[in-house]
Amino acid sequence: MRAAVKPVMGPGCPVGLQRTWFIGIAAALRAPRGTERRRLALGGVPAECTTPALASASGPTVLYLHGGGYCIGSPRTCRSITGHLAKTCGAKVYALDYRLAPEHRHPAALEDALAGYRALLAQGIPPSRLVIAGDSAGGGLAVATAVALRDAKLPLPAALVLISPWVDLACSGETHASVGRRDPLLTTAGLRRWAKDYLGDRPAEDPAGSPLYADLSGLPPMLIQTGSEEILHADAIRLRERAEQAGVAVALREHPGLWHDFQMYAGWLRDSDQALAEIADFIRRRVGTR
Repeated sequence: MRAAVKPVMGPGCPVGLQRTWFIGIAAALRAPRGTERRRLALGGVPAECTTPALASASGPTVLYLHGGGYCIGSPRTCRSITGHLAKTCGAKVYALDYRLAPEHRHPAALEDALAGYRALLAQGIPPSRLVIAGDSAGGGLAVATAVALRDAKLPLPAALVLISPWVDLACSGETHASVGRRDPLLTTAGLRRWAKDYLGDRPAEDPAGSPLYADLSGLPPMLIQTGSEEILHADAIRLRERAEQAGVAVALREHPGLWHDFQMYAGWLRDSDQALAEIADFIRRRVGTR
């Protein structure tokens, strides 16, 4: 990964090439057997629904927001996570194909996430069975979406699942310095370019784009997973601290020796399988389907 992926994720590589490369890498990480996928739209936003063969009508529904620095990625690039999550949890998982920067700057991604969530509510899905999940930038977007839902006085989901969340687009966490060289995927310079492409002239500490700086009070319970060898490790730690200070129930799971978004390797790595099993257990407990 250090040789084949990290250089492409840096600031010197055009976004178009990054998108193509990411799709190629993700193609090797396939969804498990026993799931079905279909394309659809949620609130006018393209999406992909992954359903397990034995899905229950009363099971959980997950709105999944993919990673990629708000500039790359799609439902195709997170199929290894959404497929294994659907199968392990018995959930319908809707991966949203939200608009990307720099063509569509903030708040386009947030608007799409809100539209997708509202569409699920309009289908009659009780919020008590809804979960918003995401990885990397999608994890940050999940928190920002929950904050916006709270501020709009809309029903909140039962839980948030945040995989290696990027919640500080100012890139001020101490692991940018301490882990930066060891991280096999990301660079601070690359993240800062994505942040600029996404935020435009907005400050990097804008709470709507960097929810680490938002008021988190009243948000649903969170499960945060992070690897010790990722540049965003400090984001996860500080998010837990901020959530606890706001009175939010939060569980942080740190995985020693593992890297950013290692959950994508489900079916290949036992640690990835165990992490997704933990997520599935958390979701089942939150929606009452244990």
